[in-house]
Amino acid sequence: MEDLKKYIRDIPNFPKEGIIFHDITPLLQSATAFGYAVDMMADKIKDKKADYLLGIEARGFIFASALAYKLNLGLVIVRKPGKLPYKTVNASYNLEYGNDVLEMHRDAISNASRVILIDDLLATGGTAAAVGNLVRRLGGEIAGYCFLVELTELNGREKLKPYPVSSVLEFPV
Repeated sequence: MEDLKKYIRDIPNFPKEGIIFHDITPLLQSATAFGYAVDMMADKIKDKKADYLLGIEARGFIFASALAYKLNLGLVIVRKPGKLPYKTVNASYNLEYGNDVLEMHRDAISNASRVILIDDLLATGGTAAAVGNLVRRLGGEIAGYCFLVELTELNGREKLKPYPVSSVLEFPV
């Protein structure tokens, strides 16, 4: 497969001045590139013995659902407040450009369930760390984190220690 990086489009000053947004929509538009990206992510997590994959809103849903199907694993979703119909637990976290909150159903993870958290991009690690805290609060065990893109200069994987972190593509900031 050709270099997947050519399917990632940089959008300067989005969502605010000084941020470069790495847009994955061109990758999603190519069936070949998307399939290859999913296959590469699957190879990185297939031996981690997980019970569930956890997709983080919103682009994490795309990859987590494809991976859950491919690896025959259950799927748990984490959403913005007010989007889930049942009782939830939530976590606040900081982004490189603000603050946010995510929620998941409080019965989504049972005690000792092994979970791999999936998202499209690892930047500062705040989002993934907050979701990891939710998993642990519910009694789950983190088997690892997997991302399509990692912004290596932001050292997000440091916030996710001691858990294994995998990424397919690495970019400077």
